[in-house]
Amino acid sequence: MQPMTETVTRRQLALLLGSLGAAASTAGAQTGEFPARIHQEVDFPAKPARLYEILLDARLFAAFTKDTAEVQPRPGEPFKLFGGRVTGRNVELVADRRIVQAWRPESWPPGVYSIVRFELAAAGSGTHLAFDHTGFPEEEKEHLVAGWPRMYWDPLRKYLSA
Repeated sequence: MQPMTETVTRRQLALLLGSLGAAASTAGAQTGEFPARIHQEVDFPAKPARLYEILLDARLFAAFTKDTAEVQPRPGEPFKLFGGRVTGRNVELVADRRIVQAWRPESWPPGVYSIVRFELAAAGSGTHLAFDHTGFPEEEKEHLVAGWPRMYWDPLRKYLSA
């Protein structure tokens, strides 16, 4: 996978989210309509470059989740994860350091997108991942808080230790 360092400008982000039909959810997040936030920190026994690659490579993502994935490591590109049950677009990618995505499960109402942010930092021989998920409906928080470890952190740890 080729390293990529690109940032989407605020104007590009507005256009991108608008093209997703997500302007309403973005405005809701800014006005406090969707104030829910999740912050999790996790350590992994792999370098940041490896985690970055796994999260943005369809074959590797599918290998650790044991489900299909379509993802391209470029800002603005759409993705489908977990057999299409989660969709969105890459918003900002900073090689081996940051992934920001507009993200939504298929069960949410049309046009509702949240923002997920993976911050990767070297920690000894591994990586400290700081994760934030914002802009989602409050009633989804309990499910999402439990879902990130179950669907991402635990399978990723298992995959890396295999």
